[in-house]
Amino acid sequence: MSKLRLFLVRHGETAWSRERRFAGSRDVPLAPEGRRQCEAVARTLASETVAGIYASPLERARASAEVIASPHRLEVTIDPAFREMAFGEWEGLTRGEVTTRFPADYERWRTAPQLLRVAGGETVGEVAGRVRAGVSALQAAHAGETVVLVSHAVVIRLIVLDALGLGHERLWTLDATPAGITEIEYEPGWATVHRMNTLAHLEALPR
Repeated sequence: MSKLRLFLVRHGETAWSRERRFAGSRDVPLAPEGRRQCEAVARTLASETVAGIYASPLERARASAEVIASPHRLEVTIDPAFREMAFGEWEGLTRGEVTTRFPADYERWRTAPQLLRVAGGETVGEVAGRVRAGVSALQAAHAGETVVLVSHAVVIRLIVLDALGLGHERLWTLDATPAGITEIEYEPGWATVHRMNTLAHLEALPR
């Protein structure tokens, strides 16, 4: 029975992630600290036999994936299925600014994210649909292999929830820290989460 071993990595830190701004579909570059974080991920995964490295088309994920791919001498495959959730008119705003300008919607985002649609953005369900299709394509293309996917916080949370059979209302029961590593093993009809958002590889990095 062929299995897919999938390492999920959130992109490294950006100035916006440090400021807690909604980036969504915006192209925000990696911060220098984010590149150092991805170099630590690369060292951690260098001994794995990796068949493919995939990334969201957004710059912060692409650049992170290129650092992680370097020890494996692999080209990064860009897959739009794994781009971050679009946050529409919230993009570029901090959490505090969104709380002030859109208090009811932000409360819904925190308590029932599956029910929210931001003007100009996507719903959690729409993101989950494209992400699920992307994971199915990886399973078909890489049966019996190991793959690294560099993506975003909402995407990674949704992949793990799907693997665990949990609903989208549980989005905030999981974390996805910049450069955190999650590992899932897929086999037909089943998935096993072996580690979630591990950060040990970042502990020695200076701040």
